Amino acid sequence: MEVPVHFVAKLWSFVSFLPFFFLLLILGLLKAAIFGPVVVGIIVIGNSAVIAGLLLAHFVWTYYCVARSKRLGLVLKILVLLLLPLPLALWPVLGVVGSVLGGIGYGFFAPLLATFEAVGENITDKFYHCFIDGTWSTVIGGCIVVQDFTDFCFHSYFSYMDELIEQIPADEKPMDIELLKLPASLLVSLIGVPVDVPVITAVAIWKSPYMLFRGWKRLLEDLIGREGPFLETVCVPFAGLAIILWPLAVVGAVVTAFISSFFLGLYSGAIAYQEDSICLGLAFIISAVSLFDEYVNELLYLRVGSCFPRPLYRRNMCSCPERKKCGDNNKKDLENGREGPYTSKLISQQSRTWKQVWGWLLKSCQINGRILLRDGLIDVKDIEECLLKGNCKKLGIKLPAWSILQCLLASAKSNSSGLVISDDVELTRANGPKDKVFEWFIGPLLVMKEQLKNLQLNANEELCLRYLFMKSNNEKPEEWDTGFPSGDHVRRAQLQAIFRRLQGLVACMSRIPTFRRHFKNLVKVLYIEAVQAAASANQIGGILNPGNGGNSLIGSEDRKDGEETVDRARNSTYDNGNVV
Repeated sequence: MEVPVHFVAKLWSFVSFLPFFFLLLILGLLKAAIFGPVVVGIIVIGNSAVIAGLLLAHFVWTYYCVARSKRLGLVLKILVLLLLPLPLALWPVLGVVGSVLGGIGYGFFAPLLATFEAVGENITDKFYHCFIDGTWSTVIGGCIVVQDFTDFCFHSYFSYMDELIEQIPADEKPMDIELLKLPASLLVSLIGVPVDVPVITAVAIWKSPYMLFRGWKRLLEDLIGREGPFLETVCVPFAGLAIILWPLAVVGAVVTAFISSFFLGLYSGAIAYQEDSICLGLAFIISAVSLFDEYVNELLYLRVGSCFPRPLYRRNMCSCPERKKCGDNNKKDLENGREGPYTSKLISQQSRTWKQVWGWLLKSCQINGRILLRDGLIDVKDIEECLLKGNCKKLGIKLPAWSILQCLLASAKSNSSGLVISDDVELTRANGPKDKVFEWFIGPLLVMKEQLKNLQLNANEELCLRYLFMKSNNEKPEEWDTGFPSGDHVRRAQLQAIFRRLQGLVACMSRIPTFRRHFKNLVKVLYIEAVQAAASANQIGGILNPGNGGNSLIGSEDRKDGEETVDRARNSTYDNGNVV
């Protein structure tokens, strides 16, 4: 750690900022006291109304889908049907309690943080924004929370249920429970809980002083070096409060470890069931302590590994030396993005956030939507069906899937180790968001990119893919008998498999409520442009041929509906004035 230049001047700047900080804090608390209850009321009443209105539909449809599902075996289906009343009865309670806690948290912290953000370096007229920011915007944010919750309960839930009752492939077996394995699994779980809970809790308590002092050390280093949370002067008081409250974070970590130990102990029964072996289940009970200890050591930057034994609890697990070698290879692949030397010029080591990834995807959907609309592969009726009737299966799945496919094709051509999301920006495991959700998102895409690279599509094939992708179901090679240049059925089947997997990935993404809201705003923009283009064509047609009144792309009734939709779209809420 190095003390920065002009440290005394920066320290004086911080001290002189303290009176302004307390004034901003009082103002933020006042706005939170005024608008917080309003936001809590909006979120609680709105979410409760959605839960109550859809409760009967959720109850009936859940039982219907589980009873009809071919993905569940007979024993598992009976067990689920018997246990369903418990989660269905708890759902309204958990939903209302979560809405209350979420409303209080958002209604209190949103005005407070907005007050401090109003004095940022890039903000003009700071005095005005200190009083205005976090007031009406917080109320609008509460309405957006209710909208997202409604999308989840109405769109996402029924989408999951529709997937549950879909027909399964002939080579896929339904999930079921083998009754003969349950006694051994239950026995291992009964042993695992009383063993893992005290031992893991003891490890967490033993490591808690390390977490306490290492956390304080890091925070103090950031304070002196003006790094991390202390980088902005506005954030310094909050970061200083983090130093004072750090012991509470340590206590919370110990409590979390205690709660997690129950699940680790119970999971030993799942291992015994999956491996059909009591011995392997008992081995996981011991290994769970080692896994937890190693995770804590990595989190606190202590020595690598664990002093606890880790016996093999899977039949196909590699030994410790091999596992270390595999870890080294994975680390190398993570750094390089791929095996072998990397020669792409598109590398960008700047870290990416989920907001940037979603922003790129939605912007790409908007650009490709204009192109497809211009070429007639989507039309105004598709957009109207999505906006007015809520049926966005074509636009909501195929348009984002085609946008991602364009990215995969460009990445395969550029010999990139990741995904080329713009001319000079590359998204890889190294610079992407550090979470499991991103790995779930980028992992299949990288596999599909390599498959497309191996297929080596020519220009004619890529040109035909757009029409085939948007117009056909892509389920059988025979669907491409006309239009696709290659007559190789294996090649067609490989491409169609990539298409189906990509559409399945996008279908999962469409269930995220925020994505659905942003995508509908994007569709509104496309609709506005389509109506304006139709109006221009109608005006030009009327000038060239006044007798026929102009040949418009849409009829008079559609044009009237379109004008109303345009007005609604212009008055809708956008994030910072944009789609993203």
